[in-house]
Amino acid sequence: MDSFKVLGANRVIWLNVTGSGNETAAHLQVNNRMTIMFLAFDGSPNILRLYGQAKAIHKNDAQWAELSSHFTLLPGARQIFDLSVDLVQNSCGMSVPLYSYSEDRNQLKDWAVKQGDDGIKKFWAKKNQKSIDGLETNILEKIYN
Repeated sequence: MDSFKVLGANRVIWLNVTGSGNETAAHLQVNNRMTIMFLAFDGSPNILRLYGQAKAIHKNDAQWAELSSHFTLLPGARQIFDLSVDLVQNSCGMSVPLYSYSEDRNQLKDWAVKQGDDGIKKFWAKKNQKSIDGLETNILEKIYN
């Protein structure tokens, strides 16, 4: 999915779509530290990590219009994570298995389109309200209030 953009030397954004949990958003409310990891599944073995301070931007937030303009919004988009990068590290990826890209999967996008806005809201109410360790995500309040 087209969901990650580099906005500058120390800033990236990640368009987050609906999933079975909402762990990152919940944990950012307690501690704004985030790590994003990339793995090389072909070519030279490498692991790249971006460390920094992040915040979740929701549809009702003032920054949403500007940040969302960097993406073709995907069905089920629920927030954009805005990461100010403090540190970039890479390490060998010699234990990362080799995989061959076959094709994109469309199941999540198709599911979100079928649900529509009301169905997505019901799913968030059922599955995205708390992290697995009980932290509140406040997803409905942040998007619909």
